[in-house]
Amino acid sequence: MNIKGKSFLKLLDFTSEEIEGLVDLAIEFKKKKYAGTPHRLCEGKNIALVFEKTSTRTRCAFEVAAADLGMHAVYLDPTGSQIGKKESIEDTARVLGRMFDGIEYRGYGQEIAEELAKYAGVPVWNGLTNEFHPTQILADFMTVKEKFGSLKGRKLVYMGDARYNMGNSLMVGCAKTGMRFVACTDAKYFPDAQLIEECRKIASATGATLEFTTDPEKAVDGADVIYTDVWVSMGEPAEVWAERIKDLTPYRVTSEIMAKAGKNCKFMHCLPAFHDLKTTVGRDIYEKFGIDAMEVTDEVFESPASIVFDEAENRMHTIKAVMAATLGGIDF
Repeated sequence: MNIKGKSFLKLLDFTSEEIEGLVDLAIEFKKKKYAGTPHRLCEGKNIALVFEKTSTRTRCAFEVAAADLGMHAVYLDPTGSQIGKKESIEDTARVLGRMFDGIEYRGYGQEIAEELAKYAGVPVWNGLTNEFHPTQILADFMTVKEKFGSLKGRKLVYMGDARYNMGNSLMVGCAKTGMRFVACTDAKYFPDAQLIEECRKIASATGATLEFTTDPEKAVDGADVIYTDVWVSMGEPAEVWAERIKDLTPYRVTSEIMAKAGKNCKFMHCLPAFHDLKTTVGRDIYEKFGIDAMEVTDEVFESPASIVFDEAENRMHTIKAVMAATLGGIDF
């Protein structure tokens, strides 16, 4: 397979074989990294990292991956570009496309990433939008494959707000790779009905299954992975905390929930996580609502079942695979 010149905007744009191929390529890059084997496949290229939403993992993953591939990265923080403010997205894309070999975008609407890709003339990579987070899912699937040896048939249960980028992207990824996806949450937090229908069509060809339930005990029975994310996304007003805590507390990942899944079940989270009182947000929520953890308890987060830091590291390896494949044109 060869995807040179193609943008990486959402998993819906890629075949099942391409998705798994990128995961396998990332695994190979990880071996090279650990062995100290150089793999500067994009020597001399330059990339722009456009961040309208800040991040630790995404920025570090792109910068380290770019350096390993022999590239130079220029970081544009939320105040560092005029995109959509003093300069249209179309014009920004055409300017950056003249200076850079590839562009990463992390921000708001999916339509912004799509428009950048339409006009840039170089590959654009989605570092996160409101609707999709495809590089995260590659890292998640790489981690699952490392722990279980395969993706097809594995049961992944997502607990919490499944309406946005993580719930959407995990559902799409599971549908594409023949996994068993379960969204477990209050019904008003299920993914968009139109996207569910699109994923059901994909699943019918791959052997994947999609399930949507409000019952945690039913959901986690036989789960290989229980996955969660923060209850309030970046850019949402603080006023929604009270509603989310009320609605989603029954879907907090606890030791009891993990035990019902079975001893081999792993816990995953894309991070950052509110599992203790060591953050400003965590302390504020404790003072207002009297809870010391939100989407996951500290006991689960710090348990042997938790593979969140393997998952975080794998962001770098999978992002490297995406850039090498779309810029370097390597076959995989």
